Amino acid sequence: MARRHQPRVVLVLGDAHADDPDNREALLAAYRDAEAEGEEVSLQVGDLLHYDVPTPTWFVAGNNEDFDVIDALRRGDGALTASRPELLASTAVELEGLRIAGLSGNYAPTQYDRPRSELAGDRRRHFVREDVVRAANLSDVDVLLTHEAPHGVVRLGGRDVGRYPVDELLTELEPELCLVGHYHRHVEGTFGETRVVSLAPTWESYYTLDAETLALDRHDTPDEPS
Repeated sequence: MARRHQPRVVLVLGDAHADDPDNREALLAAYRDAEAEGEEVSLQVGDLLHYDVPTPTWFVAGNNEDFDVIDALRRGDGALTASRPELLASTAVELEGLRIAGLSGNYAPTQYDRPRSELAGDRRRHFVREDVVRAANLSDVDVLLTHEAPHGVVRLGGRDVGRYPVDELLTELEPELCLVGHYHRHVEGTFGETRVVSLAPTWESYYTLDAETLALDRHDTPDEPS
């Protein structure tokens, strides 16, 4: 599809787990390093756990978050400060000439057919069928952010860890690129016509995405804050 304005480079971040002080320093070092190169907007694929970010950031919730914050972001709570990231929860945004959508949460078969309104406590970490259906009704998606992978890309202990609802979503949306968190490893593959990249965690690497070509480059996260 036609790009909508002059393309630029987007910072892309994997899992952060930034409630840990060392991981938070790594996250902020990645932001600083990318900012020095001129990246002004960011994408993140879940398990962020630090919501005061220095650059406009759009993210999907993972299975490790402060779910009171996530619920407030789902509601669009006006009390949140401007430094909070923007949550993509079966929603989409136009950034740098790309339409970017996100499915927040991870999969639990015992919770999948429940209404989201019935999820409580840590169960709020899951996506449910209504979330997937709502995401599938989005249109013209270039890049999809998910916390879990489709089948055929990531294997752990010899087992394919893909999830069928993510398969269904990719089949429906057919984005050019799907960026995946959760697994803390860099793996590339395809699902149908979609290129799928499982991202390394932020304490190891960050990425830059060329919004014109969708080329994704990996960079070492600085060891020391700059």
